[in-house]
Amino acid sequence: MPTTQPTRALARFEVPAPLRADVRLLGELLGTVLKEYGGLALLDDVERLRELTIAAHHDDPVRAEEAAEASERLVSDWDVERAENVARAFTCYFHLTNLAEEYHRVRALRDYDTADAPVRDSVAAAVAEVTAQYGEDQALTLLSGLEFRPVLTAHPTEARRRAVASAIRRISMLLADRDDPRLGAGERAEIRRRMLEEIDLLWRTSQIRTTKPGPLDEVRTAMTVFDDTLFQVLPQVYRQLDDRIAGEQAGTQPPKVPAFVRLGSWIGGDRDGNPFVTAAFTQKAMAIQADHVLRALERVCERVGRALTADAETTPPDPGVRRLLADARAAYPDLSEDVASRSPGEPHRQVLLLAARKLSATRQRNADFAYGNAGELLADLRTVQSSLAAAGARRLAYGELQHLIWQVETFGFHLAELEVRQHSKVHARALAELLTGGELSPETEEVLAVFRVIAQIQQRFGPDACRRYIVSFTQSSQDLAAVYELADRALDGRPISLDVVPLFETEDDLRHSVGILDEAIQQEPVRRRLEETERRYEVMLGYSDSAKDAGPLSATLALYDAQAAIAGWADRHSIRLTLFHGRGGALGRGGGPANRAVLAQAPGSVSGRFKLTEQGEVIFARYGDPTIARRHIEQVAAATLLASTPTVEKRIAGAAERFAGLARTMDDAARTAYHRLVRSEGFADWFARVTPVEELGQLPIGSRPARRGLAISSLEDLRAIPWVFAWTQARVNLTGWFGVGSGLEAVGDLDALREAYAQWPLFAVTLDNVEMSLAKTDARIARRYLELGNRPDLAAQVLEEHARTSHWVLAVAGHERLLEHRRVLGRAVDLRNPYVDALSYLQLRAFRALRTERLSEGDAERLRRLVLLTVNGIAAGLQNTG
Repeated sequence: MPTTQPTRALARFEVPAPLRADVRLLGELLGTVLKEYGGLALLDDVERLRELTIAAHHDDPVRAEEAAEASERLVSDWDVERAENVARAFTCYFHLTNLAEEYHRVRALRDYDTADAPVRDSVAAAVAEVTAQYGEDQALTLLSGLEFRPVLTAHPTEARRRAVASAIRRISMLLADRDDPRLGAGERAEIRRRMLEEIDLLWRTSQIRTTKPGPLDEVRTAMTVFDDTLFQVLPQVYRQLDDRIAGEQAGTQPPKVPAFVRLGSWIGGDRDGNPFVTAAFTQKAMAIQADHVLRALERVCERVGRALTADAETTPPDPGVRRLLADARAAYPDLSEDVASRSPGEPHRQVLLLAARKLSATRQRNADFAYGNAGELLADLRTVQSSLAAAGARRLAYGELQHLIWQVETFGFHLAELEVRQHSKVHARALAELLTGGELSPETEEVLAVFRVIAQIQQRFGPDACRRYIVSFTQSSQDLAAVYELADRALDGRPISLDVVPLFETEDDLRHSVGILDEAIQQEPVRRRLEETERRYEVMLGYSDSAKDAGPLSATLALYDAQAAIAGWADRHSIRLTLFHGRGGALGRGGGPANRAVLAQAPGSVSGRFKLTEQGEVIFARYGDPTIARRHIEQVAAATLLASTPTVEKRIAGAAERFAGLARTMDDAARTAYHRLVRSEGFADWFARVTPVEELGQLPIGSRPARRGLAISSLEDLRAIPWVFAWTQARVNLTGWFGVGSGLEAVGDLDALREAYAQWPLFAVTLDNVEMSLAKTDARIARRYLELGNRPDLAAQVLEEHARTSHWVLAVAGHERLLEHRRVLGRAVDLRNPYVDALSYLQLRAFRALRTERLSEGDAERLRRLVLLTVNGIAAGLQNTG
């Protein structure tokens, strides 16, 4: 079975003309910048390496290997300064290519959204499908309970500096401006000049951070997604769906679409393994969030209020509006008189302008005039809406004012629900100290301080602002009870709303989850919370550590079994379950298309609610552009709706039962192959030699340390993110596919496997993700990294399993080449791989010297810098980190 990918020439031919023109333009401008900076010699060196790496992908293996060896000789001949400049050139090229591809995706999505029928994979399409099967009432019932909860995390998988990301955004905006057909020649020339200026700045900006970001830096970075995208996009999502449902009555009746998105955040709250996240930082993180959302709501309230000029003669206020104005005159006579003088005879406008002033007072902590909570603002807005509707101004009632109401419902005064996470062992140590008595350690004092801060946040912003407390490595019900006891001791019995969420991460923990949950719901604090929340309960599943523990295929099957078991447990106890999926961006950490993953979940595990972590580079890839963000939210919400229908649940359950024997066979063989490798004597040391995992620990891309201990003596010392990141950098991508080939081969029946691929959603999604991971693997380059470890036995295991997995995945999928059925992604991978190779050869050059030569500290430092620079470039080229 051939495993080669299509020729690069064919891939280039398939690139849409507008995208090809954009990439060509940006490449030419970068070439101009390189010549201006380093002369023709620098550009020539870049071009020579580019041509050799392309030749190394020749169909003739002899010619390909000759070109690969020539590439290595070329980079070894350069001094470190020239190697750095060439690495910077390829890194900048990837940044420019990525922004061109992103802009073309936006262009394509806009072209796609032109039909009268709902866009495929949209929530409107899902509602239409459910309506056709079960009727409108059932569709609207499902919609009324829909919840999508993306949780932003600060896990260090965004390798770009903020300055680099800002430069990229400015170039992207210029590219979009250039697409305007109304431009004249002079305007186009000016845009080209500005693009050259920005690309020159991108080139001259260091790709490597000089200092690690702190927790508050990470909070502020995440706020750009809210400011630039989510605050505006979410009401647009609700509006588009509501318009589809309402038809000709759109904008003239109360909305049928609830505000179904709730944003969460671990940034400033996740202290598991991060000593820099303290109670004080958690409090500051919430203050930053609140400032952003209150400013945003104040601006919108002011804008909508100023536009609402309907006068009392055409649109008489109802008693509710008159009462609000009378109360304001009594409490704030000067302010009320000022607003009334500026808006005479416009009572609805006056209420909104007063609301804007009260939002300003809320932000500035002016207790005399501030809103007590977001509910008070919502009450005012709904009073205005009701009055407008009663006066016949229905379009005014359910137009822009409704957008503002949706924004308040979605974000409140806290913007995102700040969630706290801590390791179960930290709680156990703290509780042991408290029970022993005596002076408390700083660690225990900090644990107690967190609960006091949670209570303070709740007092100011309400319980929803910060009430979830996630317990990492939950291994017993006592791990959950400890949190309630610590909170009680910290607050001396004072009230606090606390939902303690178990996080099951390892395969063993997943297997024992139901027993732990059975004990947990017998605890008095849990029983009380179940009564208070209409029996809502949340359970988190960890994808990263389970995959590191058991391998990608066995972890996927274990997670499915755990979901099914926990869903059954919830049903038996009449619990409204929310499963929280701790997914990463890379395939080895549960990444891949989120909407397809939702549709493959175990029956009963969705029930209209889907919650997941959004990490690192994924945050900006999914939410950085408004059009792309809208599409992603639509796809996940639509999948959540459909996954909750009897038809989908029955299909998934039937497939899982039918192919259970096949799953067991694959599981056993895949697990055995994976453990044979990772449990080999000396594996951890070998891993550290053949990948840049040690160097990644020096890369200042996040506030959290890369490992739990001082050195990598076993995989347990290493966090899942650098485990995945390191294999990606070495072009092995092992975490996304290792063991899968052995599992498929153990079944051996190609017809049975193809039947499973066609009928079992979980298996199809898994195999498609494995195929994507294989496409981003390069065995020729990977072999060169693996040779650095001087363990031919381990290298052989990796390369043999890669060949086996490639063969069987292609055979089961019925493909002749990887990503044959995903032309856009396949084309991008084909075109990128040679350029990524250039950075890999530069990284290997530095690796060999660092691992095999006696170097002065100065020479070693320069080579480490070259490694870090190539890390950024390879991450940009593969569009994956951890």
